[in-house]
Amino acid sequence: MTTPLTGISSMATRQLLGDLAADWQRHSGGSVAIESVGGVDAAKRVQAGEAFDVVFLASDAIDKLAAAGAVVAGSRVDLVHSGVAVAVKAGAARPAIDSEAAVRAAVLAAPTIGYSTGPSGVALQRQFERWGIADEIKARTVQAPPGVPVGALVAKGEVALGFQQLSELMHLEGIAVLGPLPDAIQITTTFSAGLCTASKQAGEVRRMLAFMASPEAAAAKRRQGMDPA
Repeated sequence: MTTPLTGISSMATRQLLGDLAADWQRHSGGSVAIESVGGVDAAKRVQAGEAFDVVFLASDAIDKLAAAGAVVAGSRVDLVHSGVAVAVKAGAARPAIDSEAAVRAAVLAAPTIGYSTGPSGVALQRQFERWGIADEIKARTVQAPPGVPVGALVAKGEVALGFQQLSELMHLEGIAVLGPLPDAIQITTTFSAGLCTASKQAGEVRRMLAFMASPEAAAAKRRQGMDPA
């Protein structure tokens, strides 16, 4: 029996990886334990040399870890494309978000706007700048702490209008997901995996990632609101 693999991921893929890890165990008999934390923390821990076999993060973060020597060069495997959705507290008024103009109007009208520390949050701030409203809404924006879903703040009433990956919003109670951002301003993040240089089970990691990237894993990805990469 092989030694269980260890992995670390950002919160965005936590539930998906739980499903894929279970599928991998059934498929191969092998097992993997994946810890999910804030993406920034995950990258720091891998870069510090913590003994993980595999890391799951946004593709650009995997590339940075490879450039730093913490992930094996050329080992990146793209798994899913994940888009951003918008949520309000359950029972609250549901503003239209079916066009770029409607989303801009909803943001301007919201008493508080929440976004994440991840790549979607960075992209959203850039969108506010392009709209010319960044300064106007700055005092009303709330960045969720690392590892805390934006939807949790929406459910508590701390944020009126929340933006985050659909996969992170769709399973939370106490919120209403209005839908994805319209195509014109959709923010898509590719989440990937990389073989950690600290791993002593490179072959087993590569076999697992090949399975997770295969058509066999596509249904699980779509169930979590993501598209296969």
